[in-house]
Amino acid sequence: MHVPDGFIDAPVSVAAGVVAAAAVAVSLRGARRELDERTAPLAGLVAAFIFAVQMLNFPVAAGTSGHLLGGALAAILVGPYTGVLCVSVVLLMQGVLFADGGLSALGVNITVMGVVTVVVAYLLFRGLLKVLPATRRSVTVAAFVAALVSVPASAAAFTAVYAVGGTTDVPIGKVLTAMVGVHVLIGLGEAAITAVTVGAVIAVRPDLVHGARGLGAPLRLRVGGELVDAPAAAPAPAAARSTKKVWAVGLATAFVLAGIVSAYASASPDGLEKVAADQGIDAKADQYEHATAGSPLADYAVKDVENESLSVGIAGVIGVAGTVAVGSGVFWAVRRRRADEPAATATPVG
Repeated sequence: MHVPDGFIDAPVSVAAGVVAAAAVAVSLRGARRELDERTAPLAGLVAAFIFAVQMLNFPVAAGTSGHLLGGALAAILVGPYTGVLCVSVVLLMQGVLFADGGLSALGVNITVMGVVTVVVAYLLFRGLLKVLPATRRSVTVAAFVAALVSVPASAAAFTAVYAVGGTTDVPIGKVLTAMVGVHVLIGLGEAAITAVTVGAVIAVRPDLVHGARGLGAPLRLRVGGELVDAPAAAPAPAAARSTKKVWAVGLATAFVLAGIVSAYASASPDGLEKVAADQGIDAKADQYEHATAGSPLADYAVKDVENESLSVGIAGVIGVAGTVAVGSGVFWAVRRRRADEPAATATPVG
């Protein structure tokens, strides 16, 4: 789904850039309410994990592959505002370091892959939780459905953008049908990855899952044939609330996925690439050379490293490290800004 340069004309790319910038600005402000001392480092980890999993293209149909978009996963784990920032950091790193997704199309990519997926997924997720039982399993089920729907929604959003600013004259109806059709299949993979990840985190640290907060249903026990509320559990000691173990395991997982498993990813074109080739959307794309095509990490491979698996693996590790560093820096800055607000607005005494 990474839109390259040349698919969308300049005026619409600029307009999408304005929309994306506004969305990021709103998200920076909203993220102050979502981030605390525990979730701020988790947000950087979520960005790195999304980067790593996006390197793992999986086959979805003959000659077509797909990969995680990550908007639903980020929104459910760390909140919708922070989720938009997570995906934006990933897209920025991919565009600048790896020449993946056009720089002139960065606004389009943030809008389509970040904002649309987060908004659609989180609204649907919250709606489902209102009608499902207040259980952890319901969170996982709602995450699956929300992630599934968010991917074809993103594909439809791209088609709408292309209808306004596409650089080639192709039947929009055919593009919409092809895009939504293949991305429904990709959405199944997205849903599975999202549900497994959310389920894994909620099993060990439900307090770290933004979407699981507010599940007020108490644990119920059967006593004498009747269901009664169990006594409230004592607060966990401070050491038990540390995020260090979760952060270390999550980061190690991201490094393994990007550094080792990525070598076995599908080499088939992804959904957008396949549709673009079939429908002629990419007819003018060859006229545009990516601004960072000369990057030593372009196309997720380290320049001058002849062993392909090693080259991809090193690039993946560098990408994860860079993303977690940039993401963590952004989220700590947002968190610190929130912490500083009371002091900045306090009235001196005396």
